[in-house]
Amino acid sequence: MTDNLLIHVDDIIAGYIPGVDILNGCSLELTQGEIIGIIGPNGAGKSTLLKSLFGLVDVRSGKITFRGDEITGMKAHALVERGIGYVPQINNVFATLTVRENLEMGTFLKPGIFEDRFAVIAEMFPRLAERMEQRAGALSGGERQMLAMSRALMMDPQVVLLVEPSAGLSPALQDQVFVRTKQINKAGVWVIMVEQNASRCLQICDRGYVLDQGKNAYTGTGQELLTDPKVIELYLGTLAQAH
Repeated sequence: MTDNLLIHVDDIIAGYIPGVDILNGCSLELTQGEIIGIIGPNGAGKSTLLKSLFGLVDVRSGKITFRGDEITGMKAHALVERGIGYVPQINNVFATLTVRENLEMGTFLKPGIFEDRFAVIAEMFPRLAERMEQRAGALSGGERQMLAMSRALMMDPQVVLLVEPSAGLSPALQDQVFVRTKQINKAGVWVIMVEQNASRCLQICDRGYVLDQGKNAYTGTGQELLTDPKVIELYLGTLAQAH
């Protein structure tokens, strides 16, 4: 293992229902400083891969390590303590709670760090700082996505796992999400993101993985995948048309 290797996923098989595998031998690496993009058709196992990383799906075989320590099957709260954050696609904010209360939930394991971490988040997401007493359910779609990302950042993670962060947003708000993701990365948080907006994802990521039927179909730098004729023909053409 190299010193800058954070996450190593080795040939995992995983699924939700006994006897039905969604992932059929997926592998992935994340090194320091990177944004990793995971793309592919619907049902390819993209979100399942991140859920497996975060202890939300049963991993039946294979191995996941974080900084050289095995974390396969570890519970989500233990992964948060180790420095891994997770932002799901749906139900990613507490709609009846205020922005402040949502952010407080982000530090429930270490409530004493709230003020220091909030100062960092307020600088990164000033619009949220202006809406601290507003209920999350009254925020716009883009603001809710900012809040979900901010809550994951409250524990000062080393890695954040993003599931479809641009889903359901207008093109302008999608752009904001990708800009914020780059901003988070520049602040020293490494990112693994699953995205249906494949072309835009590959534009900002350092490396990408194309999944198909629960397996790695193609890997390469974001630019390599963007310009690979087979990836364009099989994946980007169809996926890009929807955006």
